[in-house]
Amino acid sequence: MIGVLVNFLGVVLGGFVGCLLKNGMSEKINFAVSKGVALCVLVIGIMGAITTSDQLLMIVCIVVGTLIGELIGIEKGIEKMGDFAQRKLHGQGGFSEGFVSATLLFCVGSMAVVGSLDAGFSNDSSTLLAKSALDAVSAVMFASSFGAGVMLSAVPLTIYQGAIALLAVWIKPYLGPEIIGEMKAVGSVLIIALGINLLDLMNGKKLRVANMLPSMFLPIAYIPVYNWIMSLVK
Repeated sequence: MIGVLVNFLGVVLGGFVGCLLKNGMSEKINFAVSKGVALCVLVIGIMGAITTSDQLLMIVCIVVGTLIGELIGIEKGIEKMGDFAQRKLHGQGGFSEGFVSATLLFCVGSMAVVGSLDAGFSNDSSTLLAKSALDAVSAVMFASSFGAGVMLSAVPLTIYQGAIALLAVWIKPYLGPEIIGEMKAVGSVLIIALGINLLDLMNGKKLRVANMLPSMFLPIAYIPVYNWIMSLVK
C-alpha cells in the first residue's frame, strides 16, 4: 500500500505548488497552460483507446457502464463532495471544477487500476510510484489553473486505489492479460471524454465522465460471457 500513500502525497504536494504558482501567473498564462494540459490528456486517451482488440466490447461496456453510472448518479455525488468542501473551506471559484476534473484524471487512467492491482496481487508498488510522479506534475498544472480543489482530489483517489488494491486478492482469479488490456482501453475512452470537457469542445456542455466509470470494470464480466456464448455457438 506504500504506492497508494505516495500517490496521495504526490497529488497534495503538486497541488500545493500549483496553488503557489497560480497567484503569480496571469490569466492568459493560466488559460494557455490549462488548455495545453487538456490537449495532453486528450492525446493520452486516444493512444490508449486504439489498443483495444474488440471494438464491440468497448461500445457495449461504455453504453452499459454509462447507463449504470447515470442511474447511480456518480458524477452528482462527486460534485456534491466538491461543493461541500468548497463551502467548508471557503474555496474560490473553480474549486469544485478542479476537484472533479482532477479526481477523474487521476482515477480513470489505466495506471490507477493496473498499479493498484499490482500492489494488491504481489505488493509491487512500482507502477503506482511512477504514476505518483506523473500525477504530481499534473496536479501542479491543474492547481495553477483551478486552485486548491485539486489537492482535495487526493482523498477520493486514495480511497479508490486503496479499495482496488484490497479487493485484488478476491478478483485476481478472474483477471488475465486480455481483460486488463481491455480495461485500459475502455478507461482511455473516459480520458478522451475528460479531455473534451477540459477543452470545452461542446460549447459549455459537459460529458458526465464520472458516470462512465463503471464501464472500466465491465470487461471483467463481458469477456467471460462472450467466450461462453462463442463456445455454445461452435
